[in-house]
Amino acid sequence: MFENFHPGFVFFLVGFFACVLTPKLRKMMLACGPFLALIAIFNLLPGTVKDFTFLVDWTSHYMYVDGLSWIFAFIFCIMGCIGGVFSCHNDSSLEAICSMGYVGASISVALAHDWITFLFFWELMAATSLFLVWNDPRPTSRGAGTRYILMHTLSGNFVLFGVIFKLVSGDYLVHNLVAGPHDTAFWLILIGVCINAAVVPLHAWLVDAYPSATITGSVFMSSYTTKVAVYALLRIFGGTELLIGAGVVMALYGALYAVMENDMLKLLSYHIVSQVGYMVAGAGIGTVMSMNGATAHAFSDILFKSLLFMCCDAIIFATGIRKINQLGGMAKRYRTVFICFIVGAFSISGIPLFNGFISKTMTIYAAGEAGLMWTSILLELASVGTLLSICFKMLYFIFLAPDKGMAPELRPIPANMKVGMIMGAVCCTLFGSFPNLLYQYLPFGPVLYQPYTIARVSAMFQMAFMALIPFLTFLPRMEPHTALSLDTDWFYRRPLKSLFRGISNLCISSCHSLGHAWAVGVHQFMNVCNNPMELMDARPFHVKKHYSPDNYRTSIADTVMIILTTLFICIFYFQTIG
Repeated sequence: MFENFHPGFVFFLVGFFACVLTPKLRKMMLACGPFLALIAIFNLLPGTVKDFTFLVDWTSHYMYVDGLSWIFAFIFCIMGCIGGVFSCHNDSSLEAICSMGYVGASISVALAHDWITFLFFWELMAATSLFLVWNDPRPTSRGAGTRYILMHTLSGNFVLFGVIFKLVSGDYLVHNLVAGPHDTAFWLILIGVCINAAVVPLHAWLVDAYPSATITGSVFMSSYTTKVAVYALLRIFGGTELLIGAGVVMALYGALYAVMENDMLKLLSYHIVSQVGYMVAGAGIGTVMSMNGATAHAFSDILFKSLLFMCCDAIIFATGIRKINQLGGMAKRYRTVFICFIVGAFSISGIPLFNGFISKTMTIYAAGEAGLMWTSILLELASVGTLLSICFKMLYFIFLAPDKGMAPELRPIPANMKVGMIMGAVCCTLFGSFPNLLYQYLPFGPVLYQPYTIARVSAMFQMAFMALIPFLTFLPRMEPHTALSLDTDWFYRRPLKSLFRGISNLCISSCHSLGHAWAVGVHQFMNVCNNPMELMDARPFHVKKHYSPDNYRTSIADTVMIILTTLFICIFYFQTIG
C-alpha cells in the first residue's frame, strides 16, 4: 500500500484532517498519523523517480530517491512523529495544519528533483512556518513574524531568479553546480540558500523569530528550515570553499552569543546558528568524510536541538518563565524534563554515548584530514562555548541552582509532552551508543571513521573538564542577567524602520492630499452638472458672475423676426413655383 508513496504528502493529509476533525480526533491524528510517513519512507526504493506532466511541456519530478534525499526525508519524518506527539494536546487547528504542512514541505524539498518543484516547496515552507510565529498571542510575535517572512521572501526571490536563469539556459534538474560555471544563477541560488541556513550576518531572523513562535511551533521550527538549507548546500554547493570560512564564523559566533544570552529559547536559537556552522563548513570542505559528517550532524542536530527546545518549552508551558535567571530548582519539580535535558545537553556538547559525539567529531576530523588545521582547531573551540552555555550554564542555573521562587507552577505539563521528550532522548542515546545505525545510511561513500577510540573519548572528556574549571571558578559571575544583546540585525532594522516609517508617512500624506483633491473635484463637478449654464458666465480675467435665467431669456423681437422671415421665404417659394 505504501510502496513509493510520497511521505511528505502523508503530512499534508495529516494536517488537513487534524484541521477539520474534532479536538479528540485531532489529537489522535497528530499523535499517530505521522508514523504512516515513517512507514512510507522505509518502503521507498533507491533510484525511485516519480513525476507528472503539467501544462503539456513541463514535467515535475516531485520524488527522486537517492542516499542524500532519503536520509534527510527519514530524519524529517522521525522529527515529524516526535513533534506530532509533543504537540497533540494543542487545540489550535491552524497550528496543526501549519506544523504538519511545514514538515511535508520540508520533506518535499528534499525529494524534489527539478528546480520548479524545489522552489515551490521551498516557498511553502516559509508560508506554513510563518503562522507558527503569528499564532502566538504575544504582540512581539507579530513584528517577529513580519521580519521572518520578509527575510524568507528575500531568500525565495534570490532562489527564484537563479532558477529562472537556470531554466532559460535549459537546466531543469537540481544538481551540484560547483563543477559548472559560477555564473549569476550560481550566486543567486547560493545567497538564497545561505539566508535560510542562517549564515552570519544573515542569521538574525532566526534568533528573532524562533523564540517568538508558539510553544510547540518553536520545536518544529528548530528542526527544519536550516536543515533543509543544509541539504540544499550539500546537494547543490558541496565543495564550495567559501562555505568553510562561513561555517567556522557561524560556529564561533553562535556559541559566543549563546554564552551571553539569558532567554532560554534565544540561547538555543544561537546554538542552531553555531551547530549549523559545522554542517556548512563540512559542505564547503567537500570531501567524502566532511560531507558525511555534515549529513550526520544535521541528522543528530535535529534530534538533540528539538529535545532541548521541548524541555525548555515544557518549563515555559508550566511556569510562563523564559529567563534563566528567574528559574532554579527545576530538577526537583520536573524530573522527566531534567533527565531529558541532560541527554540533550550531553548530545549537543559531544559527550560520548550521545549522538552529537558521533557526528560533530567526524566533521572536525574531516577538516584536519583535509589539511585545514585552523578550521579543525576553531571548530573545537566552538565546542567549548557549547559546553559552557548549555551543558553547564543552563543545566545548573535552570535545574540545579536554588529555586528563587519566581516561577510558580501555573499548570502541569501534559503527558504527551513528556512522551515526546522521552522519544527524543531515546533517539539521541540510541544513535549515539550505536553509531552504525546512522553511519550505514550516510550517502557519500563508506564511513571510514571510528568515533569510539581511546584518544577521541579521552580528548572529549579532557575538553569538558577544562571547560568546567573556569565555570566553577567564576560561578557567581556566570549567572546570566537581563540585557539586550545587539546583533547584526541592528544595522538594518533601525534604518529600515526609519525608511518604512518615512514611506508610510509619505503614502498617508499622499492619500490625504489626493482624497482632498478628489473631494473638491467631485464637489465642483456636481455644481457644474446641477447648473451647466454657469460655465457661460466665465470670462477670462474677469470675475465670474452668478448664473441668472434672465441673462439667457430670448426677447420677443427675436421670435417675431424668425416667424416673419420664415413666412417671407415660404411666400417667395410658392410664387416662384406658381
